[in-house]
Amino acid sequence: MEERRQLLNVAYRLLGSLADAEDVVQEAYARWYALEQEQRDEILVPGAWLTTVTSRICLDLLGSARVRRERYVGEWIPEPLPPQNQDGDPADRVTLDESVNMAFLVVLENMTPAERVAFVLHDVFRYSFAEVAEIVGRTPGACRQLATSARRRIRDARVGTESRQRRAGVVRAFARAWAARDIAALVGLLDPQAMAVSDGGGIVPAALEPITGAERIAEGLAEIMRLAGLVLHERMVNGQPGLVAELDNETSTVMAFEISADRITRIWAVRNPEKLRTWRRGSLG
Repeated sequence: MEERRQLLNVAYRLLGSLADAEDVVQEAYARWYALEQEQRDEILVPGAWLTTVTSRICLDLLGSARVRRERYVGEWIPEPLPPQNQDGDPADRVTLDESVNMAFLVVLENMTPAERVAFVLHDVFRYSFAEVAEIVGRTPGACRQLATSARRRIRDARVGTESRQRRAGVVRAFARAWAARDIAALVGLLDPQAMAVSDGGGIVPAALEPITGAERIAEGLAEIMRLAGLVLHERMVNGQPGLVAELDNETSTVMAFEISADRITRIWAVRNPEKLRTWRRGSLG
């Protein structure tokens, strides 16, 4: 059970869903305990065995997830992670580093399943290509090429590298302008070609397609702020400064941002209540 946190960290990065990651880890443990005691005794490094099984389950799920997401209503955004509750079980925490910020996860979503597994296991968790090859069923050389292709996707996406402090300043100014319904201030904080993506999953209202352009986004945000009882909170989302919108004291939206040159280039607004369950069980504190 000491391996649970490591397995959860691997599975979340591979799937972009905490709920799915928890299910996968549970399945990996079920397979471990399904072994005869003699079989378990023959496994010299249980953690390595569990990681291999977890990764293979994720690889299978990634293939089927692509089919499911083609039928998904509107845009699909990875499930956002709340700030860590230090009173919680460390085994149930995902390490909040750069490899889980929303911009990074969105790039991972555009990779093939094999690329994603090879890149995450090698570049993030430092598994050798020989170990990765055993998991994905390809040669070490092929896995090296997969990771190289994945790195190229990351580089081409030009994921911002601004400091957390600078990001927090931009998000704070954005929250103030939004609360004041100051369209001019919002436009000034948004890149002219900014894009806003929302995910309601067909359960709650959300734009079915991305909204592009600073003015369109600002006008839409100002309209949303007309809702009575809507309150904004600055919160860490996937380890980066973000916003949480509460409506009638209930979390309704979690927003993550990509920021470049002190302007917001991407907004990801998760509204699907199934992806906000961890934000609705006392995580806001």
